[in-house]
Formats: sequence, structure tokens, C-alpha cells
Amino acid sequence: MILDDILKKTKELVKKREKQMPLEWLGRSLAYNPYPPRDVKPHLTSTKNDPYKIIAEVKKASPSKGVIREDFDPLSISQAYEKAGVDAISVLTEPFFFKGDIEYLTAIRRYTGTPLLRKDFIFCEYQLVEALVYGADFVLLIAKMLSKKELKDLLNYTWHLGMNALVEIHDKEDLKKAIYAGADIIGINHRNLETFKMDMRLCEKLIPLIPNGKIIVAESGIDDKETIKSLHDIGVDAFLIGEHFMREDDIIASVKKLKGALKE
Repeated sequence: MILDDILKKTKELVKKREKQMPLEWLGRSLAYNPYPPRDVKPHLTSTKNDPYKIIAEVKKASPSKGVIREDFDPLSISQAYEKAGVDAISVLTEPFFFKGDIEYLTAIRRYTGTPLLRKDFIFCEYQLVEALVYGADFVLLIAKMLSKKELKDLLNYTWHLGMNALVEIHDKEDLKKAIYAGADIIGINHRNLETFKMDMRLCEKLIPLIPNGKIIVAESGIDDKETIKSLHDIGVDAFLIGEHFMREDDIIASVKKLKGALKE
């Protein structure tokens, strides 16, 4: 399975990083961190005046689609997103399958003011401290690749560091883990991580099972106002959109066009 391959490579990379910069040393730099994490909940919570929250993604490639954007400049893309008025920016930091880099976070945080999500395959506390040091405000935790206890422990440590987490689910079993862990931001990914097939009815199936008071994020396969509005009508607060924007020549115009269409 691709998830197993990604996790294996990620663990090898983290082991290498830990040798170069032990957790104790990495943690010391937090005392001088110029970019403390910001509360992302207000940015992701749907309101009457601002019902459709957009998390725009900085993503060069994916395992299923290959390279998505050849002229890839993460900082200019992020600045374009900010000018267009997105609510948060998701930054892919996984290098092997998504061609990401954790260094992107630092540059983007320095020159933009929009909350940042570190999107990676996080399995240990070291990666959470890394996320904080490099400038993330919240992180992705994928329920599918973690046990109930692992998810709960990582989520608690995320909160301990002052960040929050988007807990991604793909089915009822993942949702049980998320509820057990106490997740307050739950992302429903329409794409199956094993087959890459899309189930655009997944939100419809899972949202009735989610306790009240949770922020719900829809992920994958979102590229038009009809999809966004129909998902919002059944309870979705925010929409993570990556590939759609990454394929556009004029990102600012693309975001504004979609946001404008949502007001119609």
C-alpha cells in the first residue's frame, strides 16, 4: 500500500533528522521562536457572514497525479493565496511522494500572515516540534496510519505545544479514533489512500455521526461552487483545495473567481 511506503520513507527521514538535530536541541530553539502558533479555529469556523472557509494548498506533486505544477514557487503561491483572501494555507512538507520540503514553512511564515498547516505523515512528537519550530500553526494527523492511543497522544502533545490539529478520517473506524482522541477539527478526505478512488458522498455518510461542536473540513475533489455549497448545506465548515488551484496559471484570479461564485 502506498501509505505504508510513504510511512516507511518518512520514518527513515525522521531518524536521519534526529541524528542531525536531536529533539533536545530542536526544542531549545523554541525559546527564541519568533512565530508562536496562532489559533486557527476562528479561521476555519463557518459563520453567517463568511460561510465557506477555504484552506488553499501548496502542493507540487502527488502519488496519484505526479507533478501537478512545474513552475512551482511555494512562497509566491502562498502570497497569491493571501492576496486572494484564503483562510488558511496547507503546505506539503513530505519530500519523496509530494515533492515537499519543511523549509517551505519558514519562508512562507516569514512573508505571509495567513495561518499555516503542516501537511505531512506525522507519527511522532519530533515531527510536531519540527512543525512548531518551522512556523506551522496546526498540523495534519491521519487517523488511518495511527492507533487510537497514538492519535490521542499526538493530539494531546500538539495541544501542549500550543498548536492544533486537523485530524483526517476516511471511514467510520477513523471517525471512532478521532472522537476517542478528542479531535475538535475533523477532516473528511474523499480520496481513498489505498486505491486513490474518490467517494464524494463520504461527508454525507459520516457527518451525521460526528458530535456537535466540531469543525468539519472537506478534502479532495473540490473544485466548483456547487460541490462546496452542497457540502456546506450538510455541515461542512471549511474546504481544503489544492490540485484545482495548482493547475491554474493565475492563482489569485482562480481563488477570487471561486469565492465570487460562492456569493452568487
